[in-house]
Amino acid sequence: MKVAPDPSRRSHASRRAILAAALDLVGEVGYTKLSIEGIATAAGVGKQTIYRWWPSKGSLLFDAFLTLAGDEQDGATAGLPDTGDLETDLKLVLRTTVAELNDPRYDLPMRALHTEIVHDPALAADYAKRLDEPMRELKKERLRAAQRAGQLAEDANLDVAVDLLFGPILNRWLQRTGPLTPEYAGQVVETALRGLRPREP
Repeated sequence: MKVAPDPSRRSHASRRAILAAALDLVGEVGYTKLSIEGIATAAGVGKQTIYRWWPSKGSLLFDAFLTLAGDEQDGATAGLPDTGDLETDLKLVLRTTVAELNDPRYDLPMRALHTEIVHDPALAADYAKRLDEPMRELKKERLRAAQRAGQLAEDANLDVAVDLLFGPILNRWLQRTGPLTPEYAGQVVETALRGLRPREP
């Protein structure tokens, strides 16, 4: 008995091929020269297949980046580490972030994505909803645990605290204002926590 092909499996395979092609090509030719036509050719699909799922190459690249990040995590539990030592945990997270930003697989797609976000309000809103806001909440939850443990001032503004801790890393990476190193990540944590810890009575 002949089994009919499963369209959903074919669609999933095509989608994965398109996402992989987008990541490969942006690394090879850069974002400016990246085109829907080029991605379609590399993935072995028609342009209309891509446009059926993504309205722009920016939205396609965002999904490709999320797929890369998901594959690298390999099913790891979401959330920041909590060993009970806030400084150690934050240094681990920021040093991991530094390693990812220095990895060419992340660097070029992320720079392209940030460039497109500046010019595409719809993509910016999608990025905020699907990635930035959930990640910010995970960071704030770890800081709330530190507040409960007395390691962080009770009146610390957690949104500002997240900016203090993670903003310098992103800024140095985006602006290329200096080397992005594990040592710098450690200095950021130490400096931020000096202002965020509970004050002596």
